[in-house]
Amino acid sequence: MKSKVNSSKKNIIFSVIVVSVAIAAAVTVFYPQSEKSKEEERSNITSSTESSEKVEKASIEAKTSIEAKTNDNGDIIINASDITQTATFYSYNKLGVDLEVVAVKAPDGTIRTAFNTCQVCYSSGRGYYVQKGENLICQNCGNKFSMDDIQVTKGGCNPVPIMPEDKVVTDTLVTIPKQTLSEAKVIFENWKL
Repeated sequence: MKSKVNSSKKNIIFSVIVVSVAIAAAVTVFYPQSEKSKEEERSNITSSTESSEKVEKASIEAKTSIEAKTNDNGDIIINASDITQTATFYSYNKLGVDLEVVAVKAPDGTIRTAFNTCQVCYSSGRGYYVQKGENLICQNCGNKFSMDDIQVTKGGCNPVPIMPEDKVVTDTLVTIPKQTLSEAKVIFENWKL
């Protein structure tokens, strides 16, 4: 009887050891980092986030506007030959508020224009776009908007289109009338570029 008790004790001890080893192995597999390693990882994440923010900020700061040329009527005049598949931003401040027009040449060769403010986010003051690759990125909500959709898409988080009937496009010039610009003034009142 004593031998059965000793055997049972040995089995229990052996089971406890096996379970302890299994738990230790699981902890090592699932939680392998020491406190020092965890601190290093936190530091790397912070550095990575700070780097991303610096790149993001640098790209925003790198966005430059060209002061729009105007005629005697106060209309914006853009040379069609200056417009490429890279967005060009034209600033205009003759109405008591700063506003900006973005112009781009679409893959089909048409010239497309929009106000550089978001139809949804404009009132935030940060609802403007910066080009990254083939997209415009809203600086308020982060929505990516394909360059191909400028002036085509409206009614959402996208640049406010300047439709064909609101401008005059010839082979050499794009003219955006002061009246069209004046009507858009309200969407730039909180703009904080």
